[in-house]
Amino acid sequence: MQDFSQFLLGLSRGHKMAIQVIADGLAITLAFTLAIWLRLDTLFFLWQPKVWIALVPALVAALVVLQGLGFYRAVIRYIAPRALKSVVLAAFASGCAMAVTVDVLDLPIPFSTPFIYAVLVFLAIGSSRFIFREAAYQTQIHRRDQVLIYGAGGAGRQLVQTMRLGTDYLPLAFLDDDPRTHGTMVAGLRVHPPEKIDQLIRNNNIGAILLAIPSASKERRREVLKWLKQFPLQLRTVPGLHDIVTGAARIDDINEVEIDDLLGRDPVPPRDDLLGANITGKAVLVTGAGGSIGSELCRQILRQKPKCLVMFDASEPALYAIDEEIRLMCKQDRHEVTTAAVLGSVRNRTLLERIIRRFGVQTIYHAAAYKHVPLVELNVAEGIRNNVLGTRSAVEAAVACGVDSFILISTDKAVRPTNIMGASKRLAEMICQAMANAPHVRTRISMVRFGNVLGSSGSVIPLFRRQIATGGPLTVTHPEVTRFFMTIPESAQLVIQAGAMAQGGDVFVLDMGKPVRILELAVQMARLNGLKAILLEEERPVGLGEIGIIFTELRPGEKMYEELLIGNDPQPTAHPRILTTTERHLPLNELTRTLDLIEQACARSDIAMISTLLVEARTDYQPNGRIVDHFDQGEQGEDRLPVPETKHLTLVSS
Repeated sequence: MQDFSQFLLGLSRGHKMAIQVIADGLAITLAFTLAIWLRLDTLFFLWQPKVWIALVPALVAALVVLQGLGFYRAVIRYIAPRALKSVVLAAFASGCAMAVTVDVLDLPIPFSTPFIYAVLVFLAIGSSRFIFREAAYQTQIHRRDQVLIYGAGGAGRQLVQTMRLGTDYLPLAFLDDDPRTHGTMVAGLRVHPPEKIDQLIRNNNIGAILLAIPSASKERRREVLKWLKQFPLQLRTVPGLHDIVTGAARIDDINEVEIDDLLGRDPVPPRDDLLGANITGKAVLVTGAGGSIGSELCRQILRQKPKCLVMFDASEPALYAIDEEIRLMCKQDRHEVTTAAVLGSVRNRTLLERIIRRFGVQTIYHAAAYKHVPLVELNVAEGIRNNVLGTRSAVEAAVACGVDSFILISTDKAVRPTNIMGASKRLAEMICQAMANAPHVRTRISMVRFGNVLGSSGSVIPLFRRQIATGGPLTVTHPEVTRFFMTIPESAQLVIQAGAMAQGGDVFVLDMGKPVRILELAVQMARLNGLKAILLEEERPVGLGEIGIIFTELRPGEKMYEELLIGNDPQPTAHPRILTTTERHLPLNELTRTLDLIEQACARSDIAMISTLLVEARTDYQPNGRIVDHFDQGEQGEDRLPVPETKHLTLVSS
């Protein structure tokens, strides 16, 4: 039976239509025969030629109506109940044609026979389609993964109907929190209480569970996922209600559960007045526009309808990617916004001033920075040049050109830093604070500080995803290391709103929620992929359905815990997720002398002097290990590989 069904499914479209027409012709003939037999309780009249005359117009009428309504163009495997309307009309037209023929030609057929015949035609043609659809469905069951669906509401019912037409998943049963639904049948599946999941897993070959509660809050989704992660199943989810309503996703888009479903929070509705204050109708410049935060800022800025959006980045591929995306958004959403993609370094003050004057920039979001702690530890001079001297160039250019607002994107690593990257960002904050408090400065300069963002290029989450894809192991630096996390869209949205509240010299701190243990994050990500995490002392093979976790060591400059505040006096703002604080800084003249010395030390690659100057600048920088810079020539040079003796040494940047 399965082989025959597969044969039929493999036929061309024309052959399938021909088979349907022939099958319907035979079904109509059989219905005609049965109608006469049921009416007269005899088949004697079938041997009279006049009787068969009535079948000809009835047969033609049925086939013409079915063809005209597109019945034969429908794919039988995906035929919908509304196709029955076509069958009803065809049966009615065929019965009427028979009745007229019998009456006009005075054929020896009882007057009630066409009515019985029409009912039989409807049953024969309609049932044949659904019988074949069920046969096609049954042939594909053995190739599907059996799944449970959590949520027996509208989304769950629609998901079941969609999956029955697909080839990937076979829905087995529903789980639902509502006791009123327990024991009932929804879309042909029984609804069970969540507590029965163990029994369902034991008695059936369940491969995954699909979360179909798109209207639930993130808090509720997180609770459900936290409970489900104890079971050895892959977790999948349908999109959220907002994405479905806005058309960004469909209910049948089944995706992996994103880690922010476990770590994220329900977003606070943004204030439109804050979102548009520095953007709507203005020319806006985003430095580092190709990065994780910079690119999301560009997307959200575009939605606020600026007059002009200038995207600035030193990376050609990153800038090209965001420029193409923004152009597509402008075309799709019909934004009448002037956009410009400019290549260059933030250390080039002349170029920055030229950009500001050329496009009349009124607001700058300064997101350009080197953010990878270990890389900056190995490339100290370049890290300082970009993060510190680049910020100095950017803010000085903004002040010189009379820009209205300048917002620095900072990091929690700037608080009591133990690494060069954090110290460089703290010094960048101090530059902005000193400039904001300098006399005759009209530009409102502010800083927004927050922790890690989920899915950014430097985040641990993409690393874990790659390690899971290759079979592991997952590498964690220390069992107790913790980090703050926030989604990229939420962080960019809060940055924009914080900048709108700036008075000048403000340090805004985003509410990141509770810190997350990286070890727990690794275990959760393994569980989301149906794997059990096993702690290993060394890398070795693990069993089926398992993945190893090994501890390495804290990398150069890495902290065990991150902080967001230097002091303990945060003040609330008009937004519940944004705090503000006032922190100490050097006067501009003193800071300028320090920056000049740092610039000279960078030119000499004097890493020890750079480190000393960062400490003396009162950044609270406390190095937690030896210098590991590639080009350090200080006392610790013996810890490094010797530079080959050669007259011509070419350094290739990777």
